[in-house]
Amino acid sequence: MSAAHRLLLVNGPNLNLLGTREPDVYGTATLADVETIATDAAAARGFTVRAVQSNHEGVLIDAIHAAREDCAGIVINPGGLTHTSVVLRDALSGVALPVAEVHISDVRAREPFRHHSYVADVAAVHVIGEGVDGYATAVTRLIDVITGHSDG
Repeated sequence: MSAAHRLLLVNGPNLNLLGTREPDVYGTATLADVETIATDAAAARGFTVRAVQSNHEGVLIDAIHAAREDCAGIVINPGGLTHTSVVLRDALSGVALPVAEVHISDVRAREPFRHHSYVADVAAVHVIGEGVDGYATAVTRLIDVITGHSDG
């Protein structure tokens, strides 16, 4: 599969705990479920997904840098790094790939410190508060940006 038809799916710290962590906020779907949702949405449009999750910022940055070589765009849920990481934002900006930012919960309706996103200004797509189904929305909308279509 060419880079033109591959997405990098990045999930940040604590997202490995999906399904058990605060199910009243994040639901009961697991990280594997999220990866399946994103992969299926991409496949419906002729794209593949490479997924990475880490609790370590540097691992995520390395994966983002590597995406320059073989991906057409990045779907990212930075987790708590959304609100703290300038270097993650700079990595996304530096690779010059289109980015979709996705959050399972509505971060705007939560604690005030969650209202600011360092990723927001580099993301072409924002999907917030749709639960894990938001990953499908983010993938579809990012593919629209990549392909220049607006049918999704």
